[in-house]
Amino acid sequence: MESILYETHSHTFLCKHAQGTVGDYAQKAYARGLKGLTITCHCPLPDGMSQHVRMDRSQYALYQDLVAEARDKWRGKVDVQVGLESDYFPGLEKYLEELHAEYPLNYILGSVHPQINYYRERFSSGTWQETVKNYFDQLAETAETGMYDCLAHPDLIKNENPENWNVASALDFVRPALDRIAKTGLAMELNTSGVKKSIPQMNPAPEILHEIRIRGIPMVIGADAHVPERVGDLFEVALDTLEKAGFKEVSFFKSRERQSVLISDARGSLI
Repeated sequence: MESILYETHSHTFLCKHAQGTVGDYAQKAYARGLKGLTITCHCPLPDGMSQHVRMDRSQYALYQDLVAEARDKWRGKVDVQVGLESDYFPGLEKYLEELHAEYPLNYILGSVHPQINYYRERFSSGTWQETVKNYFDQLAETAETGMYDCLAHPDLIKNENPENWNVASALDFVRPALDRIAKTGLAMELNTSGVKKSIPQMNPAPEILHEIRIRGIPMVIGADAHVPERVGDLFEVALDTLEKAGFKEVSFFKSRERQSVLISDARGSLI
């Protein structure tokens, strides 16, 4: 069957906590029967913010060159695209807008990372319930900036305090946030790497995925691959999970435009 799906969330050695070159990831995408691969290294941030887990600002041009080189090498086999996993924080809008405009990007994945120190110092100083509310409020605010195509791993906060995470009570904050996100038309991600975290389930949890579906928010799947071996990992399970939640289609992006395919077709295309 013809290749259909893209790996939409992958990193390289430039992120400092990931391994492998763009070509290494492309090779695995080809072996998985994927049509394309979108590289989404973590964006550089100003003032050395969380610099240990992302490329330096001076490496942004190199990043573009490395993806372009792999795109040429794999042309006709895997459609290698350049994207960005771009952290949103209030007050960084001008910086991020300029960064996103510096080079053409095929996909901009908006992220809220509650585990980095900058976030913890500013948004995690209250009670656990307040921290959860702040996280989902900020996720909605990320969507409302208009700078992104999709929201990554949208219940990542649960892994910050797994002993006290309660999805039923969190839904009080999730539902109004999803109402706001739905109005923006943004997609959201089912991130398969969640099975390897403190709470071993894909992000978001099934209960939140249900709330996403009833609001008509489109879904993208991504492995969040930090090593080439994880490209396309658990995509079959992710497609089954979406179908069980009532979705008929799965999406990916090219040139910032959302494309959708039937889940049944996508499943049959994988190797």
